Amino acid sequence: MATYAIGDIQGCFDPFRRLLDRISFDPQADRLWLAGDLVNRGPDSLALLRFVRSLGDAICIVLGNHDLFLLAAAEGVATVRHKDTIHNVLEAEDRGELLAWLRRQPFHHREGSFLMIHAGLLPQWTIDESVGFAREVEAVLAGPDYRTFLHSLFHGPAPQWDPSLTGPERLVSIARVLTKLRTCTPTGEMSGFSGPPEQAPAGYFPWFRIPNRKNADATVICGHWAALGLHTEPNLLAIDSGCVWGRQLTAIRLKDRQVFQVDCADAVRRT
Repeated sequence: MATYAIGDIQGCFDPFRRLLDRISFDPQADRLWLAGDLVNRGPDSLALLRFVRSLGDAICIVLGNHDLFLLAAAEGVATVRHKDTIHNVLEAEDRGELLAWLRRQPFHHREGSFLMIHAGLLPQWTIDESVGFAREVEAVLAGPDYRTFLHSLFHGPAPQWDPSLTGPERLVSIARVLTKLRTCTPTGEMSGFSGPPEQAPAGYFPWFRIPNRKNADATVICGHWAALGLHTEPNLLAIDSGCVWGRQLTAIRLKDRQVFQVDCADAVRRT
């Protein structure tokens, strides 16, 4: 039995299937951890969702920003743009079942010494606090008021994190950190920067490079930052290697950190 963490797939179903062949994935014995952004920008989000859902207990996923965009678009909260490739999901006969399943997936997965989230953690958040914050958002998204949350996320204020925040602003702030964080200041102010880390704005640093961050006592698995690429440190596995940009899709076997990759040259992102 082996557990593999896989970075952002974004609807690139063919490379995903080739990667599973590459690792000889056996759903009866192995487990997959998917670090979010299952859908959008790649060519076949519908087939990807159907297949991942069919794997049942063999798979753990966390939600990414593109997954939240799909949920918001399905509710008419977000507008689908030319570069988005989720029409086949929105038009599918089984869209209701797929979206209901997706909406009930977590923002975090904690197991042993690992914590998987999509994007990052603020330096002042401990691992226990991060799990608690994630659960706050998970409960709302899986509950009856999820449309209100999605509307706030896509149309309301986008406040920087402050522990005194309450209501929708608190939930939005937590969701933004977990699904969009790349760089921040040592005090936890996020930026919208998405380029290579060496080009980060003055005063902003990769979230995992902040000195004395309070969540360095676990190995964090994340994706989201294609410009960073595959990047590993003793307590970090950053595994978005830019499949949808025509680079690679990456799996890491957690027991020994062996890396497996397939080429994604045929899955280039729409512009």
